[in-house]
Amino acid sequence: MKKMVFFTTLMISMLAFVTSANAVGSEYTPVPRSEDTVTVMISSLENKNGSLYLQGDQIEWYEGAEADQKFLEHETDIGDMTHAPDGYYIVNDQEKLENFEIDPNAQVLMQLYDHDGTYEGVDVKWNEEVSLTKFLAIYQNNNLLDVSTFPFHLTIKDHKVVKIVQQYIP
Repeated sequence: MKKMVFFTTLMISMLAFVTSANAVGSEYTPVPRSEDTVTVMISSLENKNGSLYLQGDQIEWYEGAEADQKFLEHETDIGDMTHAPDGYYIVNDQEKLENFEIDPNAQVLMQLYDHDGTYEGVDVKWNEEVSLTKFLAIYQNNNLLDVSTFPFHLTIKDHKVVKIVQQYIP
């Protein structure tokens, strides 16, 4: 019982630390929309015939006033709410998995992941560049934080993903 109370207290403390990180320093900047950028929830990463592929479900990611507008358009039983909770809103009208080939030299930018296997090491570092190899290891390591629950913005050029940016969720 004492271990469970300790673990629960530790998890609540960690959650408070992680969620407050966005407010400190306020270095967060939204990923700009462009014709060559899509946002997905990644379902798998795998090597096929010497190439790395990402399978994901394309979503629409909204922030700020635009999120509030989409929230009000899509939600029916919201009571007195007039804003999207936490300042963002995701629309996924059509769940469909798509395959995206990843360029071996793709740039990967992470916001939040398990840096060292400790709760203290799960912290926000805005747009921290990691190698594609390290990204694969981060994605597979869900011991303290499962990054597969975060949306990712993919920049696609010549039919290959050339940039992957983790979307921070407060």
